[in-house]
Amino acid sequence: MSLDVDECYGMIVQASGRGFTGGRIYDALLLRCAAKIKADVIHTWNTRHFLDIDPKLEDRIQTP
Repeated sequence: MSLDVDECYGMIVQASGRGFTGGRIYDALLLRCAAKIKADVIHTWNTRHFLDIDPKLEDRIQTP
């Protein structure tokens, strides 16, 4: 499953509107994909950035 064009564009606009640039926009897209498939766990070494992007996913964002 992947994001469609509207989902990608919307996430990029939303992330950039919150002042995110570069890698954080990429992280936002990854989190949107994880949310779309309802991932039980999202592993990252960058938990702080992921939590800044989507705090609602706090219970699923973990360090490996």
